[in-house]
Amino acid sequence: MKHRKLETTPEISRRMSKIKLKRNDSEQLLAKKLWHKGYRYRLNYKKLPGSPDIAITKYKVAIFIDGEFWHGKDFEKKKDKLKNNREYWIEKIEENIERDKRNDRLLKEAGWIPLHFWSQDVKKYLDDCMAEIEDFIHNHEEIAI
Repeated sequence: MKHRKLETTPEISRRMSKIKLKRNDSEQLLAKKLWHKGYRYRLNYKKLPGSPDIAITKYKVAIFIDGEFWHGKDFEKKKDKLKNNREYWIEKIEENIERDKRNDRLLKEAGWIPLHFWSQDVKKYLDDCMAEIEDFIHNHEEIAI
């Protein structure tokens, strides 16, 4: 799908330029927690569909820490509230959601386990996110034995 040119203001441009695409706080928190628990991983692993934020290659676990806006958390409820460049953002976020689904399917076909966490959930519930990851790792180990 082609995007039309986004009409923007200097204020919006400035705000958008501050958005970091890699190594945000949530990613760093989860990566450090994994490292301290002895799990080794690759960051932004480009050999896999979607370049997972964290890929634990030993267990074939691909972890994505998704930004709530960009990946459409509660999007059906929230899209009515979009004001500026509404059509553009609806199309963009819906494409992101579809791309995430497609990448998950490709990862599963390749024998990987895709896990997604919302960025704010990682910050608020880090131990719960870690427990979920470890559940998948331990289940994988039992299957491999």
